[in-house]
Amino acid sequence: MSASSSAAVTLPADSNQALGIAQYALDFIGGKFGESINAEVWEKAEMFHTDSVMCGISAIAMKTNAPCILRDEALTYPDASGAKPFGSSKKCAPEKAVVANAAAVREWDSNGTVFGYNPNIPGHTAGEFGHNDFYPVVIAAAQVTGKVDGKTALRAMICIDEIRGRLAEVFSLKSYKIDHVVHGAIASAAVYGALMGATAEQIESAIGMTVAHYVPFRAIRAGKQLSDSKGASAAISTEAAVLSMRRAMRGFVGPKDIFRNPESIFRFFEPTTGVKGSQKDIVDIALGNKARWGPGPSPFNLVLSHSGGDFAVCGMHFKIGLYEHQSAGALEGLITLLAQHPSLVKAGADAIDRMVIVAYEPAFGIIGDPAKKDPKTRQSADHSMPFIVSRMLQKALERGSLPAKIDEVWKLLMLSPHDFGKEALYNEKTRALMQKISFEHGGPEYDKGYPDGIPTSIEIFLKNGEKFASGLVMYPSGHARNTISNLKDLLDTKNKMLGDLVFTDRAAYDKFITPLKNISRLSSSELQEIYNFDFAGMKEHACIDGVTPTPSRL
Repeated sequence: MSASSSAAVTLPADSNQALGIAQYALDFIGGKFGESINAEVWEKAEMFHTDSVMCGISAIAMKTNAPCILRDEALTYPDASGAKPFGSSKKCAPEKAVVANAAAVREWDSNGTVFGYNPNIPGHTAGEFGHNDFYPVVIAAAQVTGKVDGKTALRAMICIDEIRGRLAEVFSLKSYKIDHVVHGAIASAAVYGALMGATAEQIESAIGMTVAHYVPFRAIRAGKQLSDSKGASAAISTEAAVLSMRRAMRGFVGPKDIFRNPESIFRFFEPTTGVKGSQKDIVDIALGNKARWGPGPSPFNLVLSHSGGDFAVCGMHFKIGLYEHQSAGALEGLITLLAQHPSLVKAGADAIDRMVIVAYEPAFGIIGDPAKKDPKTRQSADHSMPFIVSRMLQKALERGSLPAKIDEVWKLLMLSPHDFGKEALYNEKTRALMQKISFEHGGPEYDKGYPDGIPTSIEIFLKNGEKFASGLVMYPSGHARNTISNLKDLLDTKNKMLGDLVFTDRAAYDKFITPLKNISRLSSSELQEIYNFDFAGMKEHACIDGVTPTPSRL
């Protein structure tokens, strides 16, 4: 079924990869491969988990819609042997705790990002997106069993990132208008089952159910103004994955060998029985005008690391504040110009004639859509290159002067939830700057640099004829291949910025974040309380989106 190297397991295309993923999860989390994971892998997983949790609890504090609704919903499913939503001592059905917590984690679109690219492994450069949305699955399983300690939980988080990260490297869901969260849902089913003591066959069943019954298309992201469905997509798919795993453990049998199933998404969209099918072939099959593809392998080999340092989590990227990650290169370019040219800040907005941002596809198509020049919701604003760049520039101009060090400028101008609230969304000065921005596709020269980096440049032209050019930015701060910025320092600033939205004093913040940053040292009983905080004593905020309060927001 699988072949092993000294540091990885290979699941060949002609094997049952669903069963192989199941066995990998069981072996990896169970410690079969030993303790030979490099220190930086553990550290990266802890950092991504902490980052995601701070994103989540701050989204609840700011009374965002979907996280509040789903948290309320979760608490209507009490289960003494279940798991806990953020800030609650009460347990509920584990899949409900997962959907609530994962939705909160994702709400700001500020947690980790993967671009599905590893040139070190043949065939692992598909470039699918993904985000670090799925850690609540691990904590839910730990709280259900009561037997998982912090080191095992962190190992399970590495595992969930490895499975979804490697799937993102071998199969591009977005190419077929399928939402990227499917890869995370598959990983969630496998890891939840492994932590719960499921058999490999039960995990295979759950993966089969997840893929056969719950495939979200990118319809949730279509349209000029985005809805709650965009932010909650990972959460809803993961809820389904956990529920599928629970059903499988009760004896429900789902479809087996789902990656080689000719009518599941993988071989349906990438047939493997000869010449690769055209779009017409696929349509003809769907309409019944052409015979379905027969037996054959999956479209890919899958390599899953178990030792050393080449884990998917080490290739994932942090966001230094709130923004769509495709805009990180433009922000880095802007910050570099602001740090290097004090006269640019002193000149002020009226002195700016125009700004030109050049980027690659898919950034140009995703956050350069002309409709994004008039965002009317927070979710649309954080996918608008003109808004993101203009908002950061406006903050700089309001300060009047900035440090000369790029990291220090990042920390001062870091975009917070307030920068995407209703008041900021319609700020006249920000909107005026947006109209001065043109966004261009850099063509093959830029496209060839993605997804290795996120090639972007920005030029600012003043009315007096001066021009400021960032040059090509490939690896901005937070990018896995950035070697210049002090990542820990930047993340500490980000965590504190988000924590200040939740906690009334530094002591409460420290009490909450310290276990997160030391998760590998926690006992199983301490892990039960890791997401607890004084929910009733949070800082009081009006709903950031101006929504009429529901009971949970009062």
